[in-house]
Amino acid sequence: MAGTKSLFVPGPTNVPDEIRRAIDVPMEDHRAPDLPAFTLPLFADLKKIFKTETGQVFLFPASGTGGWEAAITNTLNPGDKVLAARFGQFSHLWIDLCQRLGLDVQVVECDWGTGVPVQIFADILAADTQHEIKAVLATQNETATGVQSNIAALRTAMDAAEHPALLYVDGVSSIGSVDFRMDEWGVDLAVSGSQKGFMLPAGLAIMAASQRALEVSKTATMHRCYFDFKDMIATNATGYFPYTPPMTLLRGLRASVDRMLGEGLDNIFARHNFLAEGVRRAVAAWGLEICAKEPEWYSDTVTAIVVPEGFDANAVIGRAYHNYGLSLGAGLSVVAGKVFRIGHLGDLNELMLMSAIAGAEMAMRDEGLPVEAGSGVAAAQEFYRLNQNLSAIAAQ
Repeated sequence: MAGTKSLFVPGPTNVPDEIRRAIDVPMEDHRAPDLPAFTLPLFADLKKIFKTETGQVFLFPASGTGGWEAAITNTLNPGDKVLAARFGQFSHLWIDLCQRLGLDVQVVECDWGTGVPVQIFADILAADTQHEIKAVLATQNETATGVQSNIAALRTAMDAAEHPALLYVDGVSSIGSVDFRMDEWGVDLAVSGSQKGFMLPAGLAIMAASQRALEVSKTATMHRCYFDFKDMIATNATGYFPYTPPMTLLRGLRASVDRMLGEGLDNIFARHNFLAEGVRRAVAAWGLEICAKEPEWYSDTVTAIVVPEGFDANAVIGRAYHNYGLSLGAGLSVVAGKVFRIGHLGDLNELMLMSAIAGAEMAMRDEGLPVEAGSGVAAAQEFYRLNQNLSAIAAQ
């Protein structure tokens, strides 16, 4: 097929030209005398992305899952009790990781299409007068279902319960794309990855830890080696790493952070909301539902679209890929075959996203779904066209 395949999964995302060029450099000495002049400002600027002044960032050669493991093993002890909710594949996998590491996970089962159950968590924490729960796990953006949770409300609930548990946030598909405020929301461990809002290839777990988490890590007894904060802290202080870092990805990360700070975080958040709303307008015009059950759960980085009973979402995905060169996200686990996902995060604008909406619409019609030709495209284009003031704000 002529042309370039269109990538609209919720990660990996499109890598902008300037970031690809930054990565395409000769190999270099990762112990060179001038490396700290590159790494120390990068560490400082990453703190701006997490919106933390007091926290410490970590860059592990890993995926977001490696970041989860680093957060858990550095701050908890075998058998510790943690509180988590299962409402999608990635919140499930975090729970699974904790259980396999020997933690006692109190799991709150939620409908897929909802998010962190703040009131239920508040009641559980208030009842935990002996403070047996050592950590609360929250997935800010559940990529499998297109659900975004309210971390600020969760922090308010934890404070109201006067509970000392650490707050861990999975921000893999949210940080750098939607609002995240580590210090203001009292987040102790935040985990992201390079392949989503940071617009890089996969391979970096990008994390931040609060001073409280760092203090706890000094006495945590879980086994760890490769992911040990202590080794990173000692070498990062001088601008180096305890083992060979992926220098090409770090060069790309420098370009990514420059791009993000240049656009401005608030503008990035506004752009993602604007683009996401156009997709939601298209879904409504198709007469379909999205997986997120209420507007409070709508994600600004990915929309999971429910196909009608009797149709196979995987067939739509296959048709889009083979006929039109369009990659859409598949449904996972409980929603496999029931939803397809349009990712709208990272390096995107209206016209790029219109191609995904058009391709999804054609693939659905090819598969016999009762979708009127041009309906979603028209709804999205009218929203984008008539709300140029929002687009202009996002572009500033």
